Amino acid sequence: MPLLLTGQAFRRDLEANGCLAVQAPLEGGAETRLLRRLRGAGYSTRMTSARGLGDPEVFLTQKHGIRPPHLGHQSVGRGAAVGEVQEVAPQLGDLFEGDAPVALWLLEGQVLSRSELLSLCDLCKREQRLRIIVEMGGARSLKWEPMTTYLKA
Repeated sequence: MPLLLTGQAFRRDLEANGCLAVQAPLEGGAETRLLRRLRGAGYSTRMTSARGLGDPEVFLTQKHGIRPPHLGHQSVGRGAAVGEVQEVAPQLGDLFEGDAPVALWLLEGQVLSRSELLSLCDLCKREQRLRIIVEMGGARSLKWEPMTTYLKA
């Protein structure tokens, strides 16, 4: 239980590695406690799901286009058969406005491919203020390791 009291070991590993693979208890609670500790240490934090993320780097840091779902009743004469492209702001755009480091907690990270997980690691290396925690499944107790180590196993 000392980990949940301070979170210093978690924060130290996160700052050293940039991207962590986490296995958290399924009943929840550990992620919000750790995010609260990170906010207390000066981080800007966000929790989101990895499902539907698409290209992680583009969706998280760049303005990008999306197409709305085709509902079958729209005119296909304008735009394309799948709809017009809509521009969307990056998911982390507002968090990079200040000087604070940014922590992103991705739920359901097991749906991401190996290449997507590696791109998250590369993104953390390029963006010095960005730290990413990817929840890779459940466990009886909270465990974490660097994402590069997780991917080698």
